[in-house]
Amino acid sequence: MTPDQTSVPVEVRAEARATAPVEVRMEAKTPARVSASVLPARAPGPVRQTASVQGCAASGIVPGAALGVVPGAVPDIVPGIAPGPALGAVPGVVPAVPPAPARVPPPRSRTAPTDTVRFVVLGDSLSEGVGDRVDGVWRGWAPLLADGLAAEGQDTAFLNLAVSGALSGDVADRQGPRALAFRPHLASVVVGVNDTLRRTFDIGVLARHLGRVCADLDAAGAVLLTACLPDPGRMLGLPPPLARPLARRQRSVNAVVHALSARYGAVHLHLADDTWTEDHTLWSADRLHPGERGHRAVAEGFHRLLADRGLAHGTPPAREPAQPPPSRAEAAFWLATAGTGWLLRRSHDLLPQLLLLAGAELRHWADGTGPAPLDARADAALAAALVATMGR
Repeated sequence: MTPDQTSVPVEVRAEARATAPVEVRMEAKTPARVSASVLPARAPGPVRQTASVQGCAASGIVPGAALGVVPGAVPDIVPGIAPGPALGAVPGVVPAVPPAPARVPPPRSRTAPTDTVRFVVLGDSLSEGVGDRVDGVWRGWAPLLADGLAAEGQDTAFLNLAVSGALSGDVADRQGPRALAFRPHLASVVVGVNDTLRRTFDIGVLARHLGRVCADLDAAGAVLLTACLPDPGRMLGLPPPLARPLARRQRSVNAVVHALSARYGAVHLHLADDTWTEDHTLWSADRLHPGERGHRAVAEGFHRLLADRGLAHGTPPAREPAQPPPSRAEAAFWLATAGTGWLLRRSHDLLPQLLLLAGAELRHWADGTGPAPLDARADAALAAALVATMGR
């Protein structure tokens, strides 16, 4: 999603550990520019602590029209909810349903900003803007969203900490403290796909990382923005023995994200359903990152959900791209350079373990047990992670 031609691209491209945070202060709107993200002024009192959920159900929440649910959408696997194809479920893989978390805390009062809204973005390449290049730099959905959130006369301080390749641990240990120091009113936390692509993947560790950063930002008074994501095996079109292990991992990540979104009343965007994954016009050449049209769709989706909660007052991001898509030659060059480097890195890290997991898939199919034992093992790990993270 790209902003209007007058918008300012914002990007953090270096490793988080080596780069000072970039803060962009956007001046109050004029007729020629829409460029602030804001929590609107409202009467004193607690903010309603229920998650905005589009196309999916969060733990402890019954979706309805008031929450921006798309009629007929298939929900993801979350505690207490049956799985569906929105998470890229492979036919024949039906995970067991883990227990729901114990409780959701009472609503927390929020202080609405008056002059300047502070919007911080944590995450990986999706939030860094990879796939949406403007004037030689990545832009992405976050600046587009920032351009459409402010009420008239307000400014926005916007900080993008997202870094390509970031894991949940990077978000919690490196980006989280910097985000807290920024004193945000809005904080986007979208991460997890890179964790599923590592041989060291552990849903319990990921749940602890995300739980800590979400709890800290919530305690600081920020409204959280979250999203569930499609599994990379499905996006890359991998054969079933290779795709199923990645699908299990991403289903677990999304279940954790849903539970945390419900706990902290996050504005949650569903990005794992078929309308998102099967529309090739939304994706860049690598099929792992959105193109300009896809980034616009993310920004517009968050804007709509925020507007439903009275948190967005600016012009929604335009859905149509403002620049021509990359040519086939440009796409091929990107895949031959950056894409090849990514593949080589994953070949040394994930591929050996993924082949072992694929072998286990084939053995279970050959002996007639199918995926059930592997599904049960993943479900048990997810249930333990949710109890450890949400049970306190």
